[in-house]
Amino acid sequence: MKAKVRLFARLSELAGTREAEVDVGEGLTAGEVYHLLCRQYPALSGLNGSIRYAVNGEYAEPEHSVGEGDEVALIPPVSGGSDAV
Repeated sequence: MKAKVRLFARLSELAGTREAEVDVGEGLTAGEVYHLLCRQYPALSGLNGSIRYAVNGEYAEPEHSVGEGDEVALIPPVSGGSDAV
């Protein structure tokens, strides 16, 4: 069973790709998907405290279950803009 993973902003730069595919097993969570990717792309390690997850276009907690054909997005914190007018 496979799930698609989309990496955004700094995460895609660190991994050198915007998309990856992972094998998902029974009960795999979004957080565990991140840890699987850390094995494949070690530069992603240590960022789990600041990453937001989305599963199939909806924000999700790291404990959210991931199934076959799901799309998991890993979203780092982003900043920008200005209060100045």
